[in-house]
Amino acid sequence: MKLIIQIPCYNEAETLEIALNDLPKHIDGIDTIEYLIINDGSKDNTVEVARKWGVHYIVNFRRNKGLAYGFMAGLDACLRNGADIIVNTDADNQYCGEDIEKLVRPILEGKTDIVIGERPIDQTAHFSPLKKKLQHFGSWVVRKASRTSIPDAPSGFRAYSREAALHLNVINEYTYTLETIVQAGREKIAMESVPIRTNGELRPSRLFNSMFGYVKKSMVTIIRAFIMYRPLKFFTVVGLVPFLCGVALGIRYLVLFFLNNAGGHVQSLILACILILMGFMTMVIGLQADIIAANRKLLEDIQYHVRKMDYDSSKENADTNTGADV
Repeated sequence: MKLIIQIPCYNEAETLEIALNDLPKHIDGIDTIEYLIINDGSKDNTVEVARKWGVHYIVNFRRNKGLAYGFMAGLDACLRNGADIIVNTDADNQYCGEDIEKLVRPILEGKTDIVIGERPIDQTAHFSPLKKKLQHFGSWVVRKASRTSIPDAPSGFRAYSREAALHLNVINEYTYTLETIVQAGREKIAMESVPIRTNGELRPSRLFNSMFGYVKKSMVTIIRAFIMYRPLKFFTVVGLVPFLCGVALGIRYLVLFFLNNAGGHVQSLILACILILMGFMTMVIGLQADIIAANRKLLEDIQYHVRKMDYDSSKENADTNTGADV
């Protein structure tokens, strides 16, 4: 049983060694633990720090491509190098390395395929009151969109079984945390949460420049994921708003018509027709999107089998890749 711990990095030379030193060297039930970093276009000596420490694999990007892209590239490298379990953590040592055992234990016991660490958000000193409320609200929205019970959706401290990693796709360029939960929930991949600890803040977050930017990007990501996996429901709800408004105006006009008081209200009838057509066309778009979603599901199944053959073939030669850039 091989565990690979991956760490996305962007100019993390000052904190990377601290985070690496905190990672476990042995976990009961795991035969091999290896370490991988995703160098997302760092301008400092992040790679040199990783090599000096003894990281097994390095995924190198010449320019910054973002957290979501880096995450998927890390999964690809881990799978190709024979990982049975993949843990994702941060280079700023936000998460307690000892808790990695908590993440992998449910997977080792065959209880689940994805485990997400639940941070003590309300007890985290460097989180402002506004950020705490937004974290809770965002997690609630993700729970509704994904039909899961994950209490801390933005947490990047996660463990994936090989099977779960083979199924994952991330489309947005912002972050993987929210979309992967929505996808896993809709695909009915077994997923659970475990309480974890956090360390003190070593540097400010680089994922967003402002709270408004964080909220905006997070909501766009959630909505986009919901549209992808539940298009019919989304467009039906959106279409019902103008449709029902148009029906209400139409009923109002008919009441006035039968009361011989419809003169001067023709514009209401025209508006009612427009709104009804808008609502109807939006729901038709939902039907089309649902058909596209069904086709995407077939493509994802094909992709899964192609990936499995490809990665299983690579796994046979994983030992020869140790220590190499990937």
